[in-house]
Amino acid sequence: MDKTSAGSSIPRKNNRRKVAAAAAAASAVEWYDYFIFGIAAALVLGGKFFPSSSPVAEVLSAFATFAVGFLARPVGGIIAGQLGDKRGRKPMLVLALTTMGLATTAIGLLPGYDQIGVAAPIALVALRVLQGLAVGAQWGGAMLMATEYAPEGKRGLYGSLVQMGVPIGVVTANVAFLVTGSVTDDAAFSSWGWRIPFAVGILVLLLAWYIHTRVEETPEFREAERELAEREGAARSPLRTVMRHHLGTVLLAGGSFAVNTATFYIIITGVLDYTTRNLHMERSSVLMVSLLVSLTQLVLIPGAAAVSDRVGRLPVYTAGAVGLLVWAVPMFLLIDTGSLWLLGVGTFVTSCFLSIMYGPQAALFAELFTAEMRYTGASLGYQFAAVAGGGLAPFMMVLLLEASGTSMAVSAYIMALAVIALVSIAVLAKRARVRRDADAPADPAPATGLDR
Repeated sequence: MDKTSAGSSIPRKNNRRKVAAAAAAASAVEWYDYFIFGIAAALVLGGKFFPSSSPVAEVLSAFATFAVGFLARPVGGIIAGQLGDKRGRKPMLVLALTTMGLATTAIGLLPGYDQIGVAAPIALVALRVLQGLAVGAQWGGAMLMATEYAPEGKRGLYGSLVQMGVPIGVVTANVAFLVTGSVTDDAAFSSWGWRIPFAVGILVLLLAWYIHTRVEETPEFREAERELAEREGAARSPLRTVMRHHLGTVLLAGGSFAVNTATFYIIITGVLDYTTRNLHMERSSVLMVSLLVSLTQLVLIPGAAAVSDRVGRLPVYTAGAVGLLVWAVPMFLLIDTGSLWLLGVGTFVTSCFLSIMYGPQAALFAELFTAEMRYTGASLGYQFAAVAGGGLAPFMMVLLLEASGTSMAVSAYIMALAVIALVSIAVLAKRARVRRDADAPADPAPATGLDR
């Protein structure tokens, strides 16, 4: 038995690395499974599961199904948070991976509307709900496995390893569709080629088994579990505690992040539909731009997180939100030219600001709550932002474009969310200053990079 197993709060270096690598891998495969649905929704799912005489209606139906997964994410976060704060981070992460792997594989095997009629879209929605539950449960578990194992002064950097699962998932999802598209013609891709990327979902089960058998529970959870057992016994409800005493913090966390998740899904899913359907750009070329832009995040996300370990979470986080506010209009002016290069410039700069926010976000949310309620509180903040921002963003983009006839309406949508984010961040910063000045040890948020 190693030191961690024996109860020490200081895990061994090799165990830290193993847990961090496992958490990062869990995040990457989970997001891959989640993103391939978004790409398929933009390219093919509307016609296969929601046939209509109107291409716009088909896309809206597919994006509505995409959004359903986001509505399920807070439920997954609540269930996994409640159990994860009482039973441990690892079991919930394993359950989330297993659910995602099975749901994604089933989508790839699901017959379309032409084969089984109305049962097809119903089943697709149900499987998308399972994907949403899984990713809602996964983020908190993976993030806490990484940050609660982090050495002193490196919580931001370790948390960013999980955040990097998003660009890795985007890259691999785009590669999967690019490769599939290159070896099939349009008819074959529409008929069966789109299903191939979903088949990879079964491999997630292998990772779930590895984490179940080889990865230790986090020392911070063990310590919190012991302290709570001594204080009040086993009966407790992290969800009740968060909702009664820390709901404001959850809402502020969600408000601060909605612009990030909305803008992210606009550029990887909404823009894919917009450029191919409205601007008549080549599907493979747009996918390649998305892939290359996502690759840059593999450097930017850990870089921003490392800076936050030195100067504080909120200054870095704020800089990203300001950037999204300022860049919302220029981004779409560049995209509207129909130039592949200018599309790349517009989405690359946007990606930089997204990364600046996303890098320190895991550590920031973890530091808002103590260990006994951290899974629940951090998950709720993140998943509420995902519903308010990401889930509705591609759907809202199509509606705004159809209603206004201009992409500037989408820019205005991003700018409104950015203002909400900056107000939320300002309140969080004020609260942090009050805690620091009052030196109130009873407050649940520790004095960390959040307070700088």
